[in-house]
This record gives sequence, C-alpha cells and structure tokens, in this order.
Amino acid sequence: MKPLFLIGYMGCGKSTLGRKIARRLHWDFVDTDHEVEEREGASTADIFHYEGEEHFREMERGVLDRLSREERPMVISTGGGLPTWRDNMAEMNRTGVTLYLKRSPEQIARRMSPYGRQKRPRLRGLSDDELVTFMCRDMADRENFYRMAQLTVTCDSYSDFDLINHIVDLLVPYLQTAENDSQKA
Repeated sequence: MKPLFLIGYMGCGKSTLGRKIARRLHWDFVDTDHEVEEREGASTADIFHYEGEEHFREMERGVLDRLSREERPMVISTGGGLPTWRDNMAEMNRTGVTLYLKRSPEQIARRMSPYGRQKRPRLRGLSDDELVTFMCRDMADRENFYRMAQLTVTCDSYSDFDLINHIVDLLVPYLQTAENDSQKA
C-alpha cells in the first residue's frame, strides 16, 4: 500500500487534516516534523536555530527515506519545505500518492494561532501584514514544487468536514488500484 503524502505551505492544515483522513481510512498518521523532533530531541525551531536549515532538511530526508520503504497504509504530513529540497518531490511521487493542500496566504494567516506562528522559525516576529506579504512571496517560490503533486485540492472554500470527504473521494481510484495490485501479488 502506497502512503499518502500531504504537501503544502506551513499552516495549511496538513497535520490537522492528515490525522482526520488517517482516522477515516483506518491508516496510520505520521508527521515528518514530529519525527525529526523526536529523533533530534529538539523542536523544529531549535534545530533551525542551533543546527541550521541544511541539517534539518537532511534529517527530514532521512525520515522520508525511512517512511518510503515502509509497507503500511499511512497518511504522511510533510513539512512545508520538504517538497522543495533536492529530489524529495520526485521521491514522494515515486513511492506514494502526493496531495497538495492549496490555501491562500490570507486564509492561512487567519487560521494560524499565535503558537502556530511562534513555533515556525521563518514566521516569528512578523506583524499580520508582514506575515501575508512574506507568505505570498515564499509560496510563489515553492509553487513549482507543490504543483508536481499528483492531486491538488484548493481548500479555501471547504469546511474541514467537507474537505476530508472530498479528499477521500479523490483517493478512491488510487485505493482501488492498490487493492487490485495486492490481489495480483
């Protein structure tokens, strides 16, 4: 069974929605940021601050490589920058199903709690106006990577409940293909 990789900008709902999708499908849920933090014994913010982004991205890739080899159904929430580093996007497309959760910077800013902003090193200290401006620029830089996803859902007009239903419906052909492949083996 191929994993489902949720990609998209930080704060777009990958972890929140991923948990709910995994529960609906009776799959495991994994958050790559959490996996790196567990392995390093430090928060993402501290890893960025003390070890640097390059070190964090190397740790992320190690998590991606490990998860890509596992043969269990799982929903994987990736860090917002994971798809943009080296060949991570190609690796996820090769080993699983990729789904881009696309949200506008304005909606992400409205959804993000003060804690959510504080725990993301690149967003710390930005005013509300600066936050949206920064996200617009940063998202534009990442968009080419995100668009490589096999599936894209524009999330702004959905409630979380409707979004989960929509995503599960989108996954049906992939789930049927996986089931047919396992029956042939």
